[in-house]
Parts: sequence; C-alpha cells; structure tokens
Amino acid sequence: MATPGNTTLNKGIPSIKDAFVVIVKTEWNASIVNKLEAGAKKMLKAQGIDCKTLTVPGAFEIPFAVKNHYAYAATPPDAYITLGAVIRGDTPHFDYVCKAVTDGVLELNLMLDAPVIFGILTVDNEEQARERIGGKHGHKGEEAAVTALKMIALNRKLK
Repeated sequence: MATPGNTTLNKGIPSIKDAFVVIVKTEWNASIVNKLEAGAKKMLKAQGIDCKTLTVPGAFEIPFAVKNHYAYAATPPDAYITLGAVIRGDTPHFDYVCKAVTDGVLELNLMLDAPVIFGILTVDNEEQARERIGGKHGHKGEEAAVTALKMIALNRKLK
C-alpha cells in the first residue's frame, strides 16, 4: 500500500534561472497523464522555468524519445520529466512494461548529463491513478517537477 503524497517535497524548492525542461509524456491513459503534465507545468511556471512537451504513444517509448532528444537537440535541456500511467491488466504486459520503462529511465540517468525524472504511475487501477493526480496520495506531476528543480540545482552545483 502506498503512503500519502510527499508533503515535505515542496520545502526548499531552489530558485533557478535560465533553466529549460522537456516533458516526455504518453498518449496512452491521456485523461490521467494530461493531469500529471498540468501539475508539472504549473510547478515549473511558478518557478519561471520554460518547458516543452514531447508526446509518445506509450510508456515503453519514453526512454527512446528522451535519448534521441538529448542526442539531437541543439541545446539539451537541464532536465527531462517522464510522465505516463501504466495500469495493470489481465496479462503479464504490465510487469514487462513497468520493468522496461523503469530500467530505461534509470539507464538514461546514468548515461546523460541531464537528470531524467521518473513521473510514471504504475498502478493496479484507475482509482489508484486518480489518487495520485491530486487525491490522497498527492500530485505526482507536481512532485516530478519539484524533483526536477532540485536535481537541476544539484547538477549545477556539481559542474
């Protein structure tokens, strides 16, 4: 069972200047993912951070889109936020997709110079997803944006 949203995450949000974030989101489960995106954009806008969104068909394609954007962008972003919702079905597909996208985002974090934030919901049903887009478990889109801001600040300190 999940715990309620991280209420301390919003403390100590760093002030960052001239940052740019790319959000990579899925078309699949759009009613949920669009709310994750809206929450992330709200938090970024409140901090004066520019962003753009790339849309891919499903969660499995997220690591590919991040890798290629980073490889071919004239100027790489300061961070990527990955957003999706993988909802369990009656087949092992759920387990395969969750592992693949999790491993893909982890590998990107180890490979790229920009942090890649994991904002992908992996839940049993739509009710659990709704609880994570402003319900009792917080807003995972907002939390992903705050995490991106903190990682950008840390990355800049380390460079």
